Amino acid sequence: MFPPSLPVRFHKLLVASKLLAKLNTHLPLWVKKSLVETRLNQLFAEALKEDEFELLAGRYLSLKITDLGVEVTLTLKDQCLELSDQPAETVILGNWPAFVQLALRKEDPDGLFFRRLLLIEGDTELGLGVKNLLDSLDWSLDKGWLGSALNRMAVIN
Repeated sequence: MFPPSLPVRFHKLLVASKLLAKLNTHLPLWVKKSLVETRLNQLFAEALKEDEFELLAGRYLSLKITDLGVEVTLTLKDQCLELSDQPAETVILGNWPAFVQLALRKEDPDGLFFRRLLLIEGDTELGLGVKNLLDSLDWSLDKGWLGSALNRMAVIN
């Protein structure tokens, strides 16, 4: 199934990634919303309260993890980040390790884009605005159970 030279933990990650990709195609939007929106709005609560995400009001931005086949579209509604099924004006795309590095703040977003590990398609002004916003905010998914899981995955990658 997988090359024998890969570590066992990497095999498990690949299997989990394929499961996530299959689940993503079958999960209804309301389930994805319940899994993602609360955490996102808690993570960026201060910035949302200060209208820092206003550039997403009535706009749609997708994050696409190419190697997992996972894509989520975000917008701002009533000062909250929401998942949407609307077509995106902008897509930020890259592979899972690049998004993990971004989420853990282990890599500068400019470096990820400069090395073309993350790309912007569509309305580049919106994409760059969101990238610059994320770069300017004090945030990380480094804490808690999610941070612990992401850090373990970052070691594998």
